[in-house]
Amino acid sequence: MQTAAKLRYARISPQKCRLVADQIRGKTVEDALKVLKYSPKKAGVMLSKLLDSAIANAEHNYGADVDELKVQGVVVQQAPTFGRHRARAKGRGNRILKRNSHISIQVSDE
Repeated sequence: MQTAAKLRYARISPQKCRLVADQIRGKTVEDALKVLKYSPKKAGVMLSKLLDSAIANAEHNYGADVDELKVQGVVVQQAPTFGRHRARAKGRGNRILKRNSHISIQVSDE
């Protein structure tokens, strides 16, 4: 049984989020939650909440045993980017890219 949870349009760049996602891929949910709890990065908080949601989905929808769940996969993809402008010298302007992410976590008891 495989269950997923998704977070769309997360306000974090995919590159930064993938650094933390790579640390929990393939671990048991207990170990993954420990890693995320002590991660100093913003992505640690986001992925922790998303992993809690995936665990709750597995428990509620399929009656899965939480102790047997593993993080099967974590996918971080780029979402639409916000474009902003910043004033520069001589009447010019520079574009600032505010990157977003779509994050998906799959947990499985197999």
